[in-house]
Amino acid sequence: MASKEFKIFCGNANRPLAQEIVDYLGVPLGEAKIQRFGDGEICLAIDESVRGSDIYVVQPTCYPTNDNIMELLIMIDAMRRASARRITAVMPYYGYARQERKSRARDPITAKLMANLITTAGADRIVTMDLHAPAIQGFFDIPLDHLPGVPILAEYFQEKGLENLCVVSPDLGGVTRARNFAERIGATLAIIDKRRPAPNVSEIMNVIGEFQGKTVIMIDDIIDTAGTITQGALALKERGAKEVYACCTHPVLSGPAIERLKNSVIRELVVTNTIPIEKTIPMIKVLSVAPLLGEAIVRIHEDLSVSKLFS
Repeated sequence: MASKEFKIFCGNANRPLAQEIVDYLGVPLGEAKIQRFGDGEICLAIDESVRGSDIYVVQPTCYPTNDNIMELLIMIDAMRRASARRITAVMPYYGYARQERKSRARDPITAKLMANLITTAGADRIVTMDLHAPAIQGFFDIPLDHLPGVPILAEYFQEKGLENLCVVSPDLGGVTRARNFAERIGATLAIIDKRRPAPNVSEIMNVIGEFQGKTVIMIDDIIDTAGTITQGALALKERGAKEVYACCTHPVLSGPAIERLKNSVIRELVVTNTIPIEKTIPMIKVLSVAPLLGEAIVRIHEDLSVSKLFS
């Protein structure tokens, strides 16, 4: 593809991933500098013309979440004011996705607010991966391409050649994802019944399914403080699992996550690079989503089906 047909820019959230995407596509990364004024305000300079171009802005809204959101909004606004033909926000990780409903009186629905802000800034399309709540797609009045991480994770475990497998969903909300993953690798399915007495706190109540004596793979969309995944792994091991692996699309890994993983019974944690990992340990295996996002960009640009990537 000729580089003049479309241009890819990125903020500071995950520049290495953006570089992998442009290397995969064989195009240069757009020339833009994002700096800070003395008072912390964002200063953006786009050093090339975008008039009439299809623009793709690669910016996951991960930590520091609010800074990265503002960078994305400012870049979209700048591209719109510079007469870009179409602007696509490529958000491998969608921040605030866990605030998608009111769980008690006077709660905000921040995931919807995010959708409003991005649309108002001037985005024409969204590309994202493994939304914590798939219903967030309906928060947007512009096209949204929702890419799954399961095929990438499943391919890795298929190549490992593990036998007698059981896939475990760490909660009831992740059953559909776990079932899809289990079908791809030819495994049985089990479910952990847990409750959350407070944010970032979970308690294992029961395990539903046959997993004793099997190699278990726990799968989730997000691993944040790693409390759920490490407690679940320990519960499975104590109840008869042979060994425990874990995987997720978005490795938030905040607070005590790394220490918890170090001290856990998990043999290997497989994640993708939708979010850059600040601290890593030998047990963490990182898979790249750059080829998937690159292919999605090509298909969007050429008005082809994106869902065919997974059929």
